[in-house]
Amino acid sequence: MAYTDIDKSDDYFNTVLYTGNASSRSITGVNFQPDWVWIKRRSTGDAHYLFDNVRTATKYISSNNTDAEITNANTLTSFDSDGFSLGTVNETNKSGETFVSWNWLASNTTASNTDGSITSTVSANTTSGVSIVKFTGTGSTATVGHGLGVAPDWYVVKRYNGGSGGQWNAYHSSLGATKYMLLNSTSGSFTSGTRWNNTEPTSSVFTVNTSGDVNNSGDLHVAYCFAEKKGFSKFGSYTGNGSTNGPFIYTGFKPAWVIAKRTNSTGSWRTWDNKREGYNGDNAFVYANLSNAEESDGTLVDLLSNGFKWRGSSADMNGSGSSYIYLAFAENPFVTSTGIAGTAR
Repeated sequence: MAYTDIDKSDDYFNTVLYTGNASSRSITGVNFQPDWVWIKRRSTGDAHYLFDNVRTATKYISSNNTDAEITNANTLTSFDSDGFSLGTVNETNKSGETFVSWNWLASNTTASNTDGSITSTVSANTTSGVSIVKFTGTGSTATVGHGLGVAPDWYVVKRYNGGSGGQWNAYHSSLGATKYMLLNSTSGSFTSGTRWNNTEPTSSVFTVNTSGDVNNSGDLHVAYCFAEKKGFSKFGSYTGNGSTNGPFIYTGFKPAWVIAKRTNSTGSWRTWDNKREGYNGDNAFVYANLSNAEESDGTLVDLLSNGFKWRGSSADMNGSGSSYIYLAFAENPFVTSTGIAGTAR
């Protein structure tokens, strides 16, 4: 039996909840110094705030819109040894409001990467398969180094300066390099060579073509890249059956975070985690592509010891005959490096 190399998933990914207080403060309990922090206000509608160590603190972009990067010194002010620090703005720290933060570890440093035709700045963790990449577009077909050492299964690229910014163009290995999706949109998958030049990523680079969203000449772009790691992350697809006894998706671990999206038609990107109110039978979700407040899904999904199972017939997640992609990160591997099974709930 193959065992995972990661026994403690929360050394690399963790969800932390907090209530705002409108005062400068530190959020702890992440268990590591995060390199990518995704914050969403749960109790009322507001934009998603995404920060990373490559673009540096105080600079955010939002998954629910195409806006360029905004700098605000009172948002996330630093990445700390066990979390991050916040300023006083309502969007990340309004008094009495509830927030969720999703946190990933990359390398806590940055390095110049010359593997591609474009030199990139990279913060990569080859153990967990997480990489944050910054590069300047050329407007012509080019390759960009990602630093993972294996081909990524998922990446999303966004132009974050220049005019109004750009859309969040996503590659998923289940769809292949002839297609792309938009994280900020309800649209299904698109077929086009202008994003990835119909070229699959390699162990060292991914390819960008002429679209201004992924490779606009002279503009800055960021890419969040993930390679599947046994027992820690899974990036796959499934077909819905439209039933309350929906498909079971095997991941090989107890999921701590799941995001799924319909690919053959319109539908929102819905996100669940293991920390917010409710659990199986009453999981709460947020839309990655919308600013809406958190919602309850009733009995749409169960997070299990070795995967997740759909319990609802929502067209967004389980339409009969419809196709979907998902991303999942682990709370516990199903079997650890010592051969001990992860816990069930």
